[in-house]
Amino acid sequence: MNIFITQAMKENNEIYSDSYLIKKIRDDDVRSFDILFARYSKKIYGFAFRYLKSDVDSEGVVQDVFMYIWNNREKLRADTSIKSYLFTISVNIIKKIFRRESYHAKFVSDAGGLQAEYSMEEQLEYASLLEEVDKLIDDLPERRRNIFIKSRKMGMSSKEIAEELGITPGAVDNQISEALKFLRKRIDAGMLGVMLFFVFL
Repeated sequence: MNIFITQAMKENNEIYSDSYLIKKIRDDDVRSFDILFARYSKKIYGFAFRYLKSDVDSEGVVQDVFMYIWNNREKLRADTSIKSYLFTISVNIIKKIFRRESYHAKFVSDAGGLQAEYSMEEQLEYASLLEEVDKLIDDLPERRRNIFIKSRKMGMSSKEIAEELGITPGAVDNQISEALKFLRKRIDAGMLGVMLFFVFL
């Protein structure tokens, strides 16, 4: 893959829908894969650079994301947002880099700046996904929902929640684990990027 895009690729980049490209990629069409790369590689690079502050590492994220897409092309679904899926993969890779280099805390603190990297349209899409996540959380049993919100939204530790509710930290952890199982079963690829920031960090 080449980070630099030819004029012909730029022109083709405007013609085909994401869903069309995914269908062709599933059929091993390299040309469609190159067009998808041309369409989203710059955005992924910009997002990665926002956190990694390194040209080399950011280019590495781009390469890893699209390598994953190609190696798992038979699993791609044309009816889901490939943009959100690419974002999800990028987040996973960046998280691994931060964990490896002991910068995870900084990544979490910077997560609030995520929306500044995107257009109004993309911010609205993000807000819509976040609303869907909130709806899923609302479906949790009341006690489990309250514990989950205290943990993931309010940043309370299991010990703090246990002391407030008069239960054991183990009971808190069990409730959070069950909540995550419930959410994972009902989440699609388009929502996963939001969940990674909102739930799993």
